[in-house]
Amino acid sequence: MNDSVKPERSFGTLLTELSRETAQLFRQEIALAKAELADKVAQAGSGVGELAVGGVILLLALEALLAAAIIGLAQSIGYWQSALVLGIAVLLIGAAVLMRGLVVLKAERLAPSKTIASLRDTTSWAKEQTPRGRTL
Repeated sequence: MNDSVKPERSFGTLLTELSRETAQLFRQEIALAKAELADKVAQAGSGVGELAVGGVILLLALEALLAAAIIGLAQSIGYWQSALVLGIAVLLIGAAVLMRGLVVLKAERLAPSKTIASLRDTTSWAKEQTPRGRTL
């Protein structure tokens, strides 16, 4: 008998190994998901602080500019009319910027895409490893 030939393993042994390896693989998938999500949160967190500070500074500058524009426009049409016109203009600009921000922050961009792809591969692999035509 040739020593290089391994004896065939039983169906029960194969199922036990498949179960153990699948569980280990899913634990690794969960670890990958945690690591990827932590990375995405760190990326988002560093930018959020800078956005907040920049937003406050820009808001203060915008208020000063709007006050000056209202006073300047009021010389020809009156204070309440100039405040209304400029308020509507700022409202439209703000709505456009808000819509753009929502597009950038779509849930698809924050999803752990590597983990999802890996889970799909793992599911395909597990299906391929399952014996066809055999019942327990």
